Formats: sequence, structure tokens, C-alpha cells
Amino acid sequence: MSQIENESRIVPTGVDNVLTRDLSASKLPSRFRTLRGQARLIVLPVVTALMVLGCWEAVVRVKNISNALLPAPSAVAVRLMETLPFLLRQAVPTTLETIASFLISLVLGIGLAVLICKSRLVRDALYPNIVLFQLIPKIALAPLFIVWLGIGSTSRVTFGVFISFFPVVVATLTGLTSVDRDLLRLCKAVGAHDAKVYAKVRFPAAVPHLFSGLKIAITFAMIGVIVGEFITAQAGLGYMILFAASQAEMTLIFASIVVLCVIGLVLYGLVVMAETLALKKYGA
Repeated sequence: MSQIENESRIVPTGVDNVLTRDLSASKLPSRFRTLRGQARLIVLPVVTALMVLGCWEAVVRVKNISNALLPAPSAVAVRLMETLPFLLRQAVPTTLETIASFLISLVLGIGLAVLICKSRLVRDALYPNIVLFQLIPKIALAPLFIVWLGIGSTSRVTFGVFISFFPVVVATLTGLTSVDRDLLRLCKAVGAHDAKVYAKVRFPAAVPHLFSGLKIAITFAMIGVIVGEFITAQAGLGYMILFAASQAEMTLIFASIVVLCVIGLVLYGLVVMAETLALKKYGA
């Protein structure tokens, strides 16, 4: 009997604690909870990255690994500070060519997606070939662009477009064709022109899909440009990585990769910002 009484006292106490905790949480200002959630999104990845870097540093120091094989993060940081102005100058052509590739693939991808969406004949004729073309290992085709377009930036930008074009087409086409059929029938019933249907109905519905493709395309565009710089360039971060590898300068390779990562994060962040603005505008 005494045990039952003890349990009866324990259970309500636990429930009370849970309820008290929930009530306390519910009393937290919503803005504070939002800031706490945003801080968590930033702090957790940073802490994880620092732990990985710490383990990397410890392994290199304990095993006494040579910088020529695997430099420690501290050595990479020192080399990065020494060469930062030079690497930033090398980053200019890489960044500009990446942006150019992305913008061209954006225009061409959306244009082709609209064309395929409007015409079933075009869709049947082109879409299977586009998918088949996507299956080709594109890195193997990079030398062909050099032969056809020369060793200038044109070949690198074209190769970047070649790689980043497909995600934009597929994502945009998926969005354009995912519109509610009843809504399209309503537009047709009221005599809405095709251009107005695309502007008011199809494109707003396609915004989430479109930006999913654009976030992939911006990374693919940079990959295409870097591959092009491996083959032809006399400047750029891709060229610097290749040059540093030929000199066994591992710290310079990693420093160049760090700059590339920062540029990639900035470009990706710009696409995410554009997505946020577009979603607010179209209420998607």
C-alpha cells in the first residue's frame, strides 16, 4: 500500500514537471525561440566543423605527417594569410566565369523549359535526348570544348553552362507542369492569354522547383569552370591548384580550396536570398 502511495506521488510530480516545462517553453517569446532556432542552425555546423579540424590537426601532429603529404589546418591557415591577396586576384576570373555560366544556363534553361511545356511535340522530340545527353560523363568532353572554342574564357564558360544547364531545365519544367489542372482550365475558360497564364499562374507555382534547380546549378557552374581552368587557363583558382600540385605545395592547394569554398558559399547564399525574396513575392 505504501508503495502504491509512493508511486502515486511520483507520477503526478513527473507530469507536473513536464507540464511546468511545457508551460515555461510556451511562455518564451516567439522571437526568442526563433533566434534560438537560428543560432542552433549556425552553432551546430560550426562546432562540428571545428571538431573535424581539431581531429585533423591532432592526427597530423601525433603522426608527424609531412606538409608535403597532408598539412595541418594551422599550416593551411598560415599559408592562406600569406597568399590571400594573390589568391583573391586569382579568384576574380573564376568567380566572373562562374557567374556568367550560371546566368546563361538560367536563361537557356528557363527558355527551353517553357518551350517544352508549351509544345508536346517539342517535349517528345527534345526531352528524351536531353536526358540521354545528361548521362554522358561530361568531364570527358571538356577537351572537345577546348578544341572547338579555343583556350580562352569562352570555352570555360560554355563548359560551365553545359554542366549547369540540365538541373535548371528539369526543375523549371517540373514546376511549370505541376500547376493545378482545374486552375488552368479556369484560366482557359476566362480567355486568359498564354503569356498571362505563365506570368500569373505557372511561374509563381514553379518558383520553389526553379530555385531547387538553381541551387544545384550554381555549384555545377563552378565545377565546370574549375575543370576548364585545369585544362586551359593561365589564371584562376583552378589553375593555381594545378600549379601548386606540380610544385608539391599542398598548403597552397588547400588554401586555394578554402577560397573556392568561401566563393561557393557566397554565391549559394545569394541564390538562397533570391529564393527567399521570390517566395515572399509570390507567396509560394
